[in-house]
Amino acid sequence: MKEYTITIYETTNPHILKFETNHFITKNNNYEFKDIDQAKNSPLAQQLFYLPFVKTVYISGNFIALERYDIVQWSDVRDEVAQQIVEYLNSGAPIVHEEQDEKKVPATVYAENTPNPAAMRFVANKLLVPTAFEFKNIDEARDSALATELFKFPFVKEVFFDENYVSVTKYEVADWNDITLEIREYIRNFIADGKEVVSANSVAKQKAEAPSSQVHLDSLDDTSKKIIDILEEYVKPAVASDGGNILFKSYDEKTKTVNVVLQGACSGCPSSTFTLKNGIENMLKNMMGDKINQVVALNG
Repeated sequence: MKEYTITIYETTNPHILKFETNHFITKNNNYEFKDIDQAKNSPLAQQLFYLPFVKTVYISGNFIALERYDIVQWSDVRDEVAQQIVEYLNSGAPIVHEEQDEKKVPATVYAENTPNPAAMRFVANKLLVPTAFEFKNIDEARDSALATELFKFPFVKEVFFDENYVSVTKYEVADWNDITLEIREYIRNFIADGKEVVSANSVAKQKAEAPSSQVHLDSLDDTSKKIIDILEEYVKPAVASDGGNILFKSYDEKTKTVNVVLQGACSGCPSSTFTLKNGIENMLKNMMGDKINQVVALNG
């Protein structure tokens, strides 16, 4: 039996709180329930409506989101709600009674160029993984069936997953014009077959070891927290659109140096140095003044 854990995330709407799970809980479907009558096909949603402050229940691929009435603040009840959800999930009780004869959502994948000429971004129409994964070789990919299969193509050098896309980095021996269609179709067929992209155990482990840019650690100084906020809000979305990821590693107060880790298409990209110096570094200097001297990529 799967063992569920919950990670709580705030949203842009202060009334809505997101409870993210380490396993997928629906099959390509999203549900919104406004009251207990609408939730007749979801025993979990019905149970949540017994909480008097619950206004709306959203259930999607790997999360449950709740909208509250003003009678409470999330800070007062969030932990108890998370505990109730995780206990329900681990009981093995049904989450949503999904129609067995419902047609599958077609899997579509399109290819996108990235600033790195050696990397291509393959974007799917559904969530593939709840958190980022980077594989440098087939040994590292042992917990990912999709990455393992991709490494069997002799021209595949590295594989990176994040949310709804796969970044593939190739060796110079191959030309994208010759291999893009083959890789795209392979990824699409893999997804359409409903196969697990990364093992559930690996997802749980990755979340437990999440970098500091994904969690709020009390041990971080105020400057580091501000840097993380800027990276998350302004830099990560742009980097993700290029098929990569950026992670905060550390901040040295003496040298005023920010250390980051580049992943996916951004790792080893010829333009990554320019991006660091003229993009990220300048942004941090403009927003944080003399607290920033330079930004250094530890692997790029």
